[in-house]
Amino acid sequence: MTIVKDRDIIVVGLQPWDGEIGSNCKNIAIEFAKHNRVLYVNYPLDRISIKREANNPLIAKRIDILTNKKDNLLQINNTTWQLYPSCVLESINWLPSTFLFKIINKINNWKFASEIKKAADALNFKNYILFNDSDMFRSYHLQEMLKPALSMYYTRDNMMSVPYWYKHGHILEPELVAKSDVITANSTYLADIAKQHNPKSYYVGQGCETEAFDLEKITYTPKDIEHIKGPIIGYIGALYKLRLDLDLIEHIANTKPEWSVVLIGPEDDAFKQSNLHQLANVHFLGLKDTTELPAYLAKFDVAINPQILNEVTIGNYPRKIDEYLAMGKPTVATETKAMSIFKDYTYLGKTKEDYIILIEKALAENTLEKQQERIKYARSHTWENSVAEIYKAMLSTNKL
Repeated sequence: MTIVKDRDIIVVGLQPWDGEIGSNCKNIAIEFAKHNRVLYVNYPLDRISIKREANNPLIAKRIDILTNKKDNLLQINNTTWQLYPSCVLESINWLPSTFLFKIINKINNWKFASEIKKAADALNFKNYILFNDSDMFRSYHLQEMLKPALSMYYTRDNMMSVPYWYKHGHILEPELVAKSDVITANSTYLADIAKQHNPKSYYVGQGCETEAFDLEKITYTPKDIEHIKGPIIGYIGALYKLRLDLDLIEHIANTKPEWSVVLIGPEDDAFKQSNLHQLANVHFLGLKDTTELPAYLAKFDVAINPQILNEVTIGNYPRKIDEYLAMGKPTVATETKAMSIFKDYTYLGKTKEDYIILIEKALAENTLEKQQERIKYARSHTWENSVAEIYKAMLSTNKL
């Protein structure tokens, strides 16, 4: 397995170390820190966030560190530190002109880079690697300003599908990709997009904490699913119209009233107002604590990921598929380029009619041998393996 060791690595990105949800960036940094020293840089405050989100605990914590001049460089363990930048950036995404945005953004980058350099000097970081998790605005100039030994841009979502990022990002992100030393992506779709701007773009896969999704560790059945009759066709995740095909789910429930469709996760307004709530064989179980999810998944006869195809979903790596497979569950999902790596272990369909046929097939073919194959494949998707691919990409530049 490829390893880069005894280096200093600065990690910047969109998600903070102390965020409420997990993040690829943090998982990767933890893996980096097993063999290297890591400075994890939390996002700096901007003026609008201070004004609008002062009651948000994460923002309040940063305001407190900033205003009371508390120590903003905190040691997490022997090889990892996190930085809360002591600067306030201008909020500029509202600017209609990308030309003007770039001018002020360079000033923001200078403030941000100064804070990072100060922390790097305090830790005696030398000849360091800069790992940028999709921070296309605040970190646009860090390669020039910090002069790292190697600059890597990591893409894990199709950011251009979101209007906020597209407004100026459709110009800045390709430029940042082009000038970075190497690009890594967690889906083949995003890697192909990056290759249009930088030939040194690589697919590095995705890690998943599959340890919790172990059928043998399940010791109880949640009461709200215990008496739902099978076969149970289930989905776990956010129930948002932007990502899921409402009509497809309704088609499954109407076509097969003998199946129980179980949906676990928070609903947007479209789901709350949908006809699904009127169907006797559709069960909305609501948002669950992440520690409870394996026990619910254990009761599924078939797991589904009924994505709707759009710019948001087409390139994203579906982490839930690893979780489904880690418990050996037969899985039916919408066919996308990102799903191609799962084609030998899942049933992939394009239409609502496909889903009915494939779910029936999944129920009929669910042998112990197939279950073990799914589990083995899912468990190969570790952060250790993904970061090994990131290391390979780093070493391919001949800059280390």
